Amino acid sequence: MVAPRLALVPGEPAGVGPELCVRLAQEPRDYLLTALGDAATLRAAAERLGLPLRLEPPGHPGTEPGTLALVEWPNAAAVTFGQPDPRNAHAVVGALLAAADGCLAGTFDGMVTGPVNKATINDGGIPYTGTTELLAGRAGCDVVMMLANDIVRVALATTHLPLRAVADAITPATLERVLRITHAAMRSDFGLVDPVIAVLGLNPHAGESGHLGREEIEVIEPVLAALRAEGMQLVGPLPADTAFLPGKLRGFDAVLAMYHDQGLPVLKYSGFERAVNLTLGLPYPRVAVDHGTAFDLAGTGRADPSSLFAAARTCAAIARRHPPRHRIPT
Repeated sequence: MVAPRLALVPGEPAGVGPELCVRLAQEPRDYLLTALGDAATLRAAAERLGLPLRLEPPGHPGTEPGTLALVEWPNAAAVTFGQPDPRNAHAVVGALLAAADGCLAGTFDGMVTGPVNKATINDGGIPYTGTTELLAGRAGCDVVMMLANDIVRVALATTHLPLRAVADAITPATLERVLRITHAAMRSDFGLVDPVIAVLGLNPHAGESGHLGREEIEVIEPVLAALRAEGMQLVGPLPADTAFLPGKLRGFDAVLAMYHDQGLPVLKYSGFERAVNLTLGLPYPRVAVDHGTAFDLAGTGRADPSSLFAAARTCAAIARRHPPRHRIPT
């Protein structure tokens, strides 16, 4: 058996990310964990929580509870929990890119990321639309955002777009690309030989045979037919208001929603604390928490670490399904 080597990036230092990483460090684990971040901030978070934290140099196994291997990415300004400082934006993005480069080089088998604050990064002088886009650009590949818990996996055809722009963004080429990436990831990352993917319609009632919109007839259905002819198991287009009924979900391995708020409210309602954010299509697994920086909770010790715990478990499980690349035996 081999132990996956995971990079752990706390994210925004003034948010809950550092303390969640400290809590993760207390957990028994069968994977190797290396944090990329600021040592002083991690120690301050551990002190707030009243938990032990021993930071070790890179390459240390770091599997003992309370221990983390650390690649230091020092912040430019001292951190006050709950008060983001744009001067630390370069350290946040630098740690993310270093973790990504480590995954691409084979130093790490996957990366787990805490929450970042887009506004603070942009205020720090770095044009930033999101970590998903940052990692896709670094790897030079197309990706799909998926959020998942133990009840449902939801992939997104479009992500952070104004609602009025969604219909124009759903083209045959875009939809085919998203479905191919999602299908491939279901096989490689989740071990599903013949995954069944439910595809939601764009319009209410999936267009009602063209009476409520023609995107289903002119865009979605032709793409599904072409991919079904290749052997993909695709169901739809389905009305979004009934596709998530428990009886139907049991027959699907994943659901493709046409836009952000079509699928994610259902997922978050069904199990927000256990949900994770995956970037499908990268040459390595990347799993993030499914929540924000929670500045109001930062430093209080009240932030729920469940999503980060789930992200680390999920990332390790996916990494084990991929061919080992000089991993360390356990």
